[in-house]
Amino acid sequence: MNSGETTLELIRIFVLLVGAAALVTLLARRINLPYTVALVAFGIVAGAFGQPLRLDITPQLVLVVLLPALIFEASYQTDFAKLRPSLGGVALLAGPGVFVSAAVIAAALHFGTGLAWPEAFVVGAMLSATDPAAVIATFKRLSSPRRLATLVEAESVFNDGTGIVIFAIAADFVTRPVGPVEIGVAFVSVVAISAALGAVAGFAASRILPSVGDHLIEISLSVVLAYGTYLAADAFHQSGVIATAVAGIVLGSYGRSRGLSERTEEALDTVWEFVAFLATAFIFLVVGFAIAANSLVDVAVPIAWAIAAALVGRAIIVYGLLGGWRLARRAWRSRSGIAATEPTASGKARAARKAREKARDEGALPFDWLHVVFWSGLRGAVSTALALSLPLDFPNRAQLQGITFGVVLFTLIVQATTADFVVGRWGRKVGESSTGLPARDRSAAAKTARAVDGAAADPGATP
Repeated sequence: MNSGETTLELIRIFVLLVGAAALVTLLARRINLPYTVALVAFGIVAGAFGQPLRLDITPQLVLVVLLPALIFEASYQTDFAKLRPSLGGVALLAGPGVFVSAAVIAAALHFGTGLAWPEAFVVGAMLSATDPAAVIATFKRLSSPRRLATLVEAESVFNDGTGIVIFAIAADFVTRPVGPVEIGVAFVSVVAISAALGAVAGFAASRILPSVGDHLIEISLSVVLAYGTYLAADAFHQSGVIATAVAGIVLGSYGRSRGLSERTEEALDTVWEFVAFLATAFIFLVVGFAIAANSLVDVAVPIAWAIAAALVGRAIIVYGLLGGWRLARRAWRSRSGIAATEPTASGKARAARKAREKARDEGALPFDWLHVVFWSGLRGAVSTALALSLPLDFPNRAQLQGITFGVVLFTLIVQATTADFVVGRWGRKVGESSTGLPARDRSAAAKTARAVDGAAADPGATP
């Protein structure tokens, strides 16, 4: 096939995938099924019948082409005012949390199935991070409190980056011994350098965009920011995901405050919403194409061990680490509140105290929300891409991939389809008595929800 025919074939595949994504998503909404699950199912069925689209599934297709768009859109739309009080919780989930998850899964596979420690830890690393594509796609269509959605989305974006870093370290551990000090230094340095790179790029874009005055050029520069930051970080062997996420947050927060025009903001929101939809749809179609359901039968027992371990590890992270952080904040609030109740305080001091109390209230995390955070630990495209990236001569490659694919299918089929119930039951604003929340349109209602949350301040006091 010459270059012209190859180009035409790629265009045909692209059009077919866009059409399939649109039709499957429309059908899924008609039958009230998460469209991510429907897309994966469609991909599996299409792949089972000889994969007629002849799509070459490579890790780069997910990690370099599709993922940066999804990461950037989610981080750009992140309300930093809502995220700031939860930064400590996000850091716990995206830092120590991924290590705990990887270790629990590795231990279960080692003691339950006899898999060697290095290989078991590779599987744990591939499954340690919640997938932003899976989580964000679920929360975008649910009517949940903005602070809760921001916490879950921020965790999924950042621990995706840290999970990829741990995977690289774990894969290296298979071929050579790696000490704990070396692991810690490598992890911290990659995270810090990647975040700094993203912050610098986001700051530069925030200074440049408001002065351009042409929304088409500004959108083009935002694309350069999203993909350029990712590629630059990757070129220096850093985390492109973390760099892109930080750049998006800086542009969405600092850039907006610098005076992006209303037309520019609307254009950026619309274009990136569309790009994120395409990226999400393609990602889950790719996941379906990559998974051969009949190949999972031979590793059914290890898959069961991995699923159980993933749930146990998630429980330890959420109810242990995040729950402990919640209790510590609550105790700190109580102590500082008692110390601040001086009747002779001046009006300015009382106003300052109320402002501090308001900030503390906004950072409170209702216990019921922990259930939502626990159940939102979905795996998807990133885990699939990491499994596909294993070298052909990697020990037990097919088995490790099968275990990973099995857990991905479980989280998408079981957890994604029950997310509506979990959010409706436990993901409510404090004081809200309804047992379910109506579905909302993503573009218009999401902006309205952010505006209402900002106006009402939604203190969300801890019960």
